[in-house]
Amino acid sequence: MKLKSVRIQNYKSIEDSGEFTIADLTCLAGKNESGKTALLQALRRLNPIENAEANYNFTMEYPRSRLHEVKDEPSEPVLTTTWDLEDDDVAAVEAALGKGSLSSRVVRVSKGYSNKQTWAIEIDEAAVIKHLVHEAGELTASAQSRVAGQKTVADLRAVLDKLTDRTEGEEALLASIGTFRDGRPVLAALDVLDDQLPKFLYFDIYEAMPGRVAVEELISRIGGGETATDESEKIFLALLSLAGTSLDEIRDTKLSEALIAKLEGVSNFVSSAIFRYWSQNRHLKVQFRYDEGLPGDPAPYNTGHVFATRIENTRHGVTVRFDERSTGFVWFFSFLVWFSQMEKTYGKKLVILLDEPGLSLHGKAQADLLRYINEKLLPTYQVIYTTHSPFMIDAANVLSVRTVEDVVGADGELLGTKVGDRVLSTDADTLFPLRAALGYDITQSLFVGEHTFLVEGPSDLLYLRWASNELRAKGKTALDPRWTITPAGGVDKIGSFVALFRGNELDVAVLTDFHDGDKKKVRSLRDSELLRSGHVFTAEHYTGGTEADVEDLLGLDNYFALVNATYGLTGKHALKPMEGATGTTLAQVQAQMDTAPASTPAFDHYAPAAYLIEHSAELAEKLPEVDAALDRFEHFIKDVNAIL
Repeated sequence: MKLKSVRIQNYKSIEDSGEFTIADLTCLAGKNESGKTALLQALRRLNPIENAEANYNFTMEYPRSRLHEVKDEPSEPVLTTTWDLEDDDVAAVEAALGKGSLSSRVVRVSKGYSNKQTWAIEIDEAAVIKHLVHEAGELTASAQSRVAGQKTVADLRAVLDKLTDRTEGEEALLASIGTFRDGRPVLAALDVLDDQLPKFLYFDIYEAMPGRVAVEELISRIGGGETATDESEKIFLALLSLAGTSLDEIRDTKLSEALIAKLEGVSNFVSSAIFRYWSQNRHLKVQFRYDEGLPGDPAPYNTGHVFATRIENTRHGVTVRFDERSTGFVWFFSFLVWFSQMEKTYGKKLVILLDEPGLSLHGKAQADLLRYINEKLLPTYQVIYTTHSPFMIDAANVLSVRTVEDVVGADGELLGTKVGDRVLSTDADTLFPLRAALGYDITQSLFVGEHTFLVEGPSDLLYLRWASNELRAKGKTALDPRWTITPAGGVDKIGSFVALFRGNELDVAVLTDFHDGDKKKVRSLRDSELLRSGHVFTAEHYTGGTEADVEDLLGLDNYFALVNATYGLTGKHALKPMEGATGTTLAQVQAQMDTAPASTPAFDHYAPAAYLIEHSAELAEKLPEVDAALDRFEHFIKDVNAIL
């Protein structure tokens, strides 16, 4: 059975969530206090792993703002779910009721404060009767006539009950109907599908395995009729089960080597599984110890045997108690153990509910967790999780996101938690993690390649494209196509850009202008560890001057001619290099543009670069020193290509 949609009403902060669809992976994204946890808690009540979590509590969970208005438990469902039956579900029903007995592969399961499941299943009773008749064997002509025309199983049973001289076939028919609960095929189908209904495995940020357990003390409590006192002890017992052992077996073992072998076995299993998806520190190893408690330790660890889980850091050669490791690692480890045991117990019949998974994980580790969900869980299980972190939103599967908001109406009326089924929201805070995730993903795909060449602005990009195209046309060295040229927005932004995408193992080089005011910035960029040595190129190195912009690679005379062509400056209005003028080419042009006719558009140093790209063929004859400019660009391009 696959969950397709959910609607929750009158539960905690939820007045009516509205019906929202569920995919294989569903992310409920919203800010704090929006009702995300309440959604998962209401959903798991349908069929939880823990029986203690199966019942709604009217007094504690009905919306407090209206509790005084309701005297009796409402009959309306709290939870309404829609499921698609899969092939094995249909086969199980048809084994009991016959081929074609289901009119629809969609069933609805509801539950309210009465804590009784209500199923809606569409049965084709004519197909059921046909199956019953076939199973009954040959019917006499009189029996066939009495059966003929009956449209429902209830009608058929009523006819058969009235007969005093039932044939053998009619007795068989009646007996078959009697195998259905209350003689109703819909209840027979329900009994079959009830076993097919997946369990809900709920795991939140507070569930973590303890670092040590007093074995005899826990055995005494469990033997006295108590269960494990909290979720942490349940996870510990799940760990022992994974190892193929138990508390009693550990206590009663007489062979230390046998115990060590079992503990090492589960240590290797867990270590291998978790460190495949834990990129934060590859130098960790899980260890288990079983020692006598020491008198100086706090109770109950001061007597009997103590089972301790420790994490060894092989880089530093030390071990630390499990619950003293980072909160993120403890959560990741605990979830892996708990899920592995639940998978072993329930097989494929699970829907996994994760409440703020990885909340204490670093952003990169959250990406590891998302990778684990996609690679290990989704091929078999549906996963529904809540988050407000952009790193827990799969940008490649944005349609899996449902926005969660605590809505207030236009008149100030509290409408409670609402779920947006189509990633729709007007609340900027709700959309923030989604926007952040998409923004990061889009930025990478639009501007970043495996080999990224950063320039200060878009005009620099166009000059490099023009030069590369011209050099290629002349059979000379063009820019290697593996380079992705990306404007960073100035030398001040280059460091931030590189730091932002550094974790993607990119090969990054930089071309920057070089002015007196920028020398310290360029030096700092070269000295930093953000870029490899030799990956920072400055324009003045290829022009022979002490200062230079990328426009200086084009050359003084060429750039003046280009600006004149761009702005249509001719005759007495044409710009000319001034004898004795100093400063970069761009600075000289800017100074003269101040004296241009009033009708001339304001100078924009992007405009000449765009004009050069658009009119490169006709400009080849107007630029006086094209070959010299291309020689400078080729010198630079050869150096850049050489570092690939």
